[in-house]
This record gives sequence, C-alpha cells and structure tokens, in this order.
Amino acid sequence: MTTRRLVLTRSAAVIGAASTGLLLPEIVRAQSDKVRVGFMLPYTGTFAQLGVAIENGFRMALNEQGGKLGGREVEFFKVDDESNPAKGIENATRLVQRDKVDVLVGTVHSGVQMGIHKVARDSGVLSLIPNAGVHVATRAQCAPNVFRTSFTNSQPTLALGKAMMERGHKKAVWITWNYAAGDEAFEGFEKSYTEAGGTIIKKLGLPFPNVEFQALLTEIASLNPDAVACFFAGGGAAKFLRDFAAAGLNKNIQLYGSGFLTEGVLDAAGDAANGVLTTMHYSDALDTPRNKKFRLDYAKTFRMQPDVYAVQGYDTGLLLIKGANAVKGDLSNKPALYAAMNGAEIDSPRGKWKMSAAHNPIQDMYLRKVENKENKVIGIAAKAVADPATGCRMG
Repeated sequence: MTTRRLVLTRSAAVIGAASTGLLLPEIVRAQSDKVRVGFMLPYTGTFAQLGVAIENGFRMALNEQGGKLGGREVEFFKVDDESNPAKGIENATRLVQRDKVDVLVGTVHSGVQMGIHKVARDSGVLSLIPNAGVHVATRAQCAPNVFRTSFTNSQPTLALGKAMMERGHKKAVWITWNYAAGDEAFEGFEKSYTEAGGTIIKKLGLPFPNVEFQALLTEIASLNPDAVACFFAGGGAAKFLRDFAAAGLNKNIQLYGSGFLTEGVLDAAGDAANGVLTTMHYSDALDTPRNKKFRLDYAKTFRMQPDVYAVQGYDTGLLLIKGANAVKGDLSNKPALYAAMNGAEIDSPRGKWKMSAAHNPIQDMYLRKVENKENKVIGIAAKAVADPATGCRMG
C-alpha cells in the first residue's frame, strides 16, 4: 500500500470519492443503512499498542450490543495517525470528507488530538476522545460535538496532594518532562498539594523525551524532601523508576506520581517500582464484579490482558451506544444525541462515572501501591474528581 490509510470496508462510492481539501461549517449527510465510525489512532510506533487496545475496547462494547448502534449496522474506517501532529488535520479531514464518517474516534497523542479537534469544531462531526488528556479540548475550546471518555492531564494529580499530606509528606519536589502534558499534570499537583497544606520546595524538569535523570536525582538527594511527585510515562517512566532506586532515593524518600508512572511499565521497571504510590482512574486490580467480568471477557476475546487504554476505548463505545440508542440510530438528530450522551451514566470497569457539562468524565481517582509488579488499589484518593473546565463556554 502506498498510504497508511487502512479502510476495513468500502463501497465503490467511497473508493471514488476525493477530498476537496476544504472544511465546510457542517457536513450534511443523508442517513445511510450503516453508521460510519472512523478510528484515528496510532497503529505503528511507540503508541501502537495503545491504539490497538482502544480499538479493541470500543469494538467489545459494540459487540455486546450485537455489533449495532441504535439498531443500525456499523462500518469502520481506520487511519494510522503515526502519533504525528503534523498530519493530524490532513488525516482527520480524510476521514470526515472522503470517508464521510458519522463519528470520529481518536486519539492518544495530545498534539495529534489538536488536529482532530480543529477538524471536529470546523465540520461539526461527532468527536470522541478515548485518551488524549490535553486540557484545551474540554476547556477553552470545548464544543457540543466533542466528548472525552478518559481524563484531563491534571485529573490524576488533582487527587495526589491530599494523599501525600495524609501520609505526613509535607515537603515535596516535583519532576517531569518540560512539555504540555507535564505542565498540565503539575497544575493538578500544585493545586491539590498546596491546598492540602504541602510545600513544593523545587520544581525540576528536563527536555522531552530526555531520560538522563542523574543530575536531577543528585539535586533531589541534596534537597532531601519528604517525597517526590512526578509525571512520566512509557519507557521514560520505567527508566526513571530504575534510576530513582539505583540512586538509593527510594530508601528514605517516598515516590508518588500520576498513575501513568507505573501503567504498563512494571515488567520493565522490576523491583524498582515496589512501594511507589500513584493516583489513577483505573487499576487492573480493582476488585469489583464489573471489572472482573470485563477483564475475563476481554481476555477471552482478544487473547491478551486489558489495560487502562482498553477500558477507555470500551467506555467510548458505551457512551456512543447510550447516545445512539436514545435517538434510535439517527445520529443526525444531534440535539437529542448530545443530550443523551451528556446525561449518560457509564457503568464502567473503572467504576460508574458521569459526564461533566464540559464533556469530560467526573470520576473517582484510586490510590495505588505497586506490589510485586501490580498496581494494588489501597483506597480512593478522591471521589468524583472533575476537571475545572476553565474557559469552557459551550455553544
């Protein structure tokens, strides 16, 4: 193939269609026999596994409804976004204009999400965000047709400060990469920790995706805080955990983080992760009938274990099902569709959650402790955590 565009099912009209390169204020479509769902997710590169998990979860939710939305069959289209922000607008435009999708599901990378977001706001297509936590999408640039089913970057850390103070950790150092997600995670930590009475004695950072932590770890040792709080994810998180332990800091300084610090990296981090405390809206180890059933069904279907990304994809499907069922499959009835989605309560493996007025989940955040390569839930760090939705004026 000469393109990364992957179309699962096509009609002759789809194959022959060409993009005009222009976005219309509103894409007007006659209702066809099938609901057209476009996945714009990473299928190659660092985040490929995340993209697959999101799609798996979404499809699982629909399969539980007989593969239908509001009684209508579903036709899927896929684009590999390559986690490349430079191609975000182009790829989203292709799905909206050439493939004429009714629903756009994506993505993981916040930079790519901003490309999708522009296309969604310009075209009016229903846009569902299954992961990217960039604040502006449900803050200053919130929109009636944009719904997020995951988190904002500051939501997990909004639950962190109180948990730290309850454990007597009154002085902390913050460390992260110097980029948008790190800055937004710090916003939540700073608010929750200082409001609980804690003092941030130093804020440390390094360029993304640099993983040369040694100089900063030496500085942390000299500062001797009660605790360190951080935001890292992926391979960089695993290396930070290993380096933190190798420097001996884990012997007398408690390490905390947004849950992504220990999500999906525990095998790579090994014993270095033991004892680390994080806050997150999900844990594999949630001991509830709902989560156990989800995990068993997912494992049987896909021959792999689900993670938080699979849960978010699943919940994206559940939210769309709520809306589609309410309008009996007529997704062109947008006022009723959006009202149903906005008022939905999602019975999720993470626990029940509701949508905020800005179209972002209001959800519990769990306090988790790493024990033997597992994020054990030791309590609820904060109930019904809502993003402040600063600047949102829903039009």
